[in-house]
Amino acid sequence: MLRSIFRFLFKKNGWTINTEIPKNISSCILLAGPHTSNWDTVYAIPSLEILKVNARIAIKKEIMFFPVGNLLRGVGAIPVDRKPKKSKNRITAVDAMANLFKTNKDLVLMISPEGTRTKVKKWRTGFYYIAKQANVPIICSYLDYKNKIAGIGPVFYPTEDLDSVMKKVQEFYSSIPGKFPEKFDTSL
Repeated sequence: MLRSIFRFLFKKNGWTINTEIPKNISSCILLAGPHTSNWDTVYAIPSLEILKVNARIAIKKEIMFFPVGNLLRGVGAIPVDRKPKKSKNRITAVDAMANLFKTNKDLVLMISPEGTRTKVKKWRTGFYYIAKQANVPIICSYLDYKNKIAGIGPVFYPTEDLDSVMKKVQEFYSSIPGKFPEKFDTSL
């Protein structure tokens, strides 16, 4: 039901779709940017549904309890189990998310490179390490609020070094206006 509401809002507010994920890619890290507002989710979910992309969002396993877990699963959340904090078997968030690709066929894992909706000076790099460990490409997706376009951008492979990928990703997003552009910084 929530997806239907989001889809209605997407179309009612005049949003359009630009391009799609290349057909030969079934698993990837899907970067979501610019991420400056909770409205990003409202427009991202229907745009991905229209593109027939079953994108998932990694959420701590502890948050996935009833009834919240059911609602979160309905919008694409997938639980991540990092083991108890005091356990010597605890793994990193990168390892836990990379492991999702081993247990979920055709996984499209959506991650915001900024890591938050507020302005940050340094973007997170976990998406690169997850892609490298899982051996999947990184694809940029975007919400251009000025032109009301949701779309898919370039594809990057984690065979390139981190600095090269980060520079290209930030260059791509530098010209895309988020809902609150003042909260988005692509400087290196």
